[in-house]
Amino acid sequence: MERNVSIEERAVHLAQYIIDSKDTVRGAAKKFGISKSTVHKDVSERLLKINPVLAEEVREILDENKAERHIRGGLATKLKYSHKKKAI
Repeated sequence: MERNVSIEERAVHLAQYIIDSKDTVRGAAKKFGISKSTVHKDVSERLLKINPVLAEEVREILDENKAERHIRGGLATKLKYSHKKKAI
């Protein structure tokens, strides 16, 4: 992401990216080259003051991702150990 983009613009760009891609905070952080903490603060706190409607849309996606993360973690673990089993 460009260095001369304001914090408010960054928050809106992050929100639009998360809404469009349904990506996680971690994925957005990697895509934009910033920390997960910054992404979370931008879309959870700063965006509420800038654009409450957009903030609510992002909140729905983040809540959905949070509800599903145990499933993704379980699948990642299953995949990890299925590779080890093949190696034996």
